[in-house]
Amino acid sequence: MPEPAGGVFDREWKAFSVTRDKNPEVAVVQLLGPGRGNMMGQDFWAGLPQIFAALDADTSVRAVVLAGQGKHFSTGLDVQGVLGPWLAGIGGGPTSTAADRSGFLALVSTLQASITSVAVCRKPVIAAVSGWCIGGGVDLISAADVRVASQDAKFSIREARLAIVADVGSLQRLRGIIGEGHLRELALTAKDFDAAHAEKIGLVNEVLGTPEEALAAAIQMAGEIAANSPLAVAGTKAVLNEDREEHIARGLRHVALWNSSFIHSEDLLEAVQAMGEGRSARFTGH
Repeated sequence: MPEPAGGVFDREWKAFSVTRDKNPEVAVVQLLGPGRGNMMGQDFWAGLPQIFAALDADTSVRAVVLAGQGKHFSTGLDVQGVLGPWLAGIGGGPTSTAADRSGFLALVSTLQASITSVAVCRKPVIAAVSGWCIGGGVDLISAADVRVASQDAKFSIREARLAIVADVGSLQRLRGIIGEGHLRELALTAKDFDAAHAEKIGLVNEVLGTPEEALAAAIQMAGEIAANSPLAVAGTKAVLNEDREEHIARGLRHVALWNSSFIHSEDLLEAVQAMGEGRSARFTGH
């Protein structure tokens, strides 16, 4: 059944390309930007839930592939574009009003809901990762059902370097994917790791030689899923999600409250300034 007129494939998305594969039951969603590295700006966060709600409702789509266009999957949150107005609102110091904190809580909740739209989409989602996948990029792929990568893929749960607690899903979802020990190591050190390590710890199911091969493998897997009963596939995903998503929702609420209470710090302002100046941040714990 074709998608309705004006559907997800007909719209022009500012931060995404949404197309059908040669197998019309497979949708391919690619991140487009803004700027280099497919950063997650305002258009990304607004468009993602709209796209996945539309794919969920489109009965002609049975599986979705998620990838980045160009050399990188995503270099993560566009800090200045998304947090800039809020940072300007709290001025040059770490103090904030209740209204500031309430506004930040609402912002985090909106970003969380955007990523969760991928997890709750009834169509299975396979992420194909190449190049950098940092911060919010890891949040995004953790919401997918399956992940594959090319040999050049590099990952980082980098938020601790920015004086932020990762708050959009990676801390909640990765526990069930890579296990407690690996998650704690990667989130607390904020270190980079390569595709071979990602496969070793179970973050990705397979590492392919090139980005093209990784995308082809994801599309092939999506086709295999699409050949099965869509009712059985949707039911399987729903059953697998049931207990997990309840725990994740509680964790997301907790981290949103935590960050809205404690993110207003000199360390955060130092991290943003250091990023702009291209240097390492010097944190004081204040």
